[in-house]
Amino acid sequence: MTDLKTPFSILITDDDRGVRDALTEIVESRGFKSYQATCGEEALEIVQAEPVHLALLDMHMPGLTGLETLQMVRQINSLLPAILITADATLELMRQAFQAHVYSVIPKPVTKNVVLTTVVRALLRVYGQPEDMQSQQGDEGEPKR
Repeated sequence: MTDLKTPFSILITDDDRGVRDALTEIVESRGFKSYQATCGEEALEIVQAEPVHLALLDMHMPGLTGLETLQMVRQINSLLPAILITADATLELMRQAFQAHVYSVIPKPVTKNVVLTTVVRALLRVYGQPEDMQSQQGDEGEPKR
């Protein structure tokens, strides 16, 4: 796995505190900054206020689903890479996720290796190598189009 030593920040959105804490521990163990949201509405507030480079979204939450949250997040940051996490990875959900340009769908229960590999690959695809990051980002941390 490519080593990313950059100030990338990851938004973790899940209504289950245990899952949020576990994902936070996984991404922070690699040096990423993390923001936690308990629901889609809170995730939207964070994306509006903070520089977020990738979103990890639970699919099934009270209120907005992960895909609904992503649809609204993309109105703020249209190129933000997203990874959907779900215990219900059906073919229909996979189809919907890829139509929404989700980078990947990770089935629960997650493993540290799968999460880190997927996160790093998504960041590299959108932002390139760490030294290229500044030249590819706009003012708010959003990739340039």
